[in-house]
Amino acid sequence: MRSLQALAATAAYLIAPCVLAMAIGSQPASAEDYQHGPDSQPNDAVPHGKVTQHVWDSSKVFEGTRRRYSVYVPAQYDGKTPAALMVFQDGHAFEGTKGDFRVPVVFDNLIAKGDMPVTIAVMIDPGHKGELPEKRGWSPRPSNRSFEYDTVSNDYAEFLLTEILPEMEKDYRISKNPKMRAICGNSSGGICAFSVAWHRPDQFQKVLSHIGSFVDLRGGHNYPPMIRKADKKPIRVFLQDGENDLDNQFGNWPLANRQMAKALAFKDYDYKLVFGTEAHNGKHGGAIFPDSLRWLWRDWKEETY
Repeated sequence: MRSLQALAATAAYLIAPCVLAMAIGSQPASAEDYQHGPDSQPNDAVPHGKVTQHVWDSSKVFEGTRRRYSVYVPAQYDGKTPAALMVFQDGHAFEGTKGDFRVPVVFDNLIAKGDMPVTIAVMIDPGHKGELPEKRGWSPRPSNRSFEYDTVSNDYAEFLLTEILPEMEKDYRISKNPKMRAICGNSSGGICAFSVAWHRPDQFQKVLSHIGSFVDLRGGHNYPPMIRKADKKPIRVFLQDGENDLDNQFGNWPLANRQMAKALAFKDYDYKLVFGTEAHNGKHGGAIFPDSLRWLWRDWKEETY
């Protein structure tokens, strides 16, 4: 009996560390597990682009709205060769040199390395009804955001192509090649990015969606069957989400992004799904942002402007 008890005690002693290690390994990662790498840090050794601020208050597509947007122009842009283009929804979340995404910093570093083309970024806020708030941001929440971003239609693409881009092209030369045009967003901005490329692949063929809201807010849950049934379109799609993303009356965000990935795989799209353990925020997407851009732009040198 004593030998059996001793054997059981020894087994418990040996197994316990393994069980503890398994338990620790299965815990959801915290925000601290996602750190910004060197490409998200300012580097004095590379040329720095410039960000300018603008207001658009004469929209015909979204009548009665006003919004702010900013434009990043890389130092390497010379005005002679057309630049690639990347559009960001919820632009205020991308334009800073701190925070989750840090577009000016990351673009400076990747353009200098040749990991992406000389790219002008336009970072656009959703529309406000009435007067604009003093500062860009979430407070007060832009009243027209869900209507513009979550609606499964061509409207936001039309807004970009007939209003914002013509205004930009007064000052900058932008590539007409849809493979040299990308669009990005978070949450509702993520599904908006996909909608633009889905409806106008002749204009945008690269999509980067973080925690995309492919759920039943305004019909976004219909995209997976639409992808499966429609002819394949010439678009490249990067999806990012986390295991602890939203689960509510509109749907389950992790499941919705997996459904999107399965539909894209079914039709043999050029796509990538990266899953983390974060919730509905930009921690994971921001940490991998430089690598996401590298994947999205990986063959840019083969394209013509």
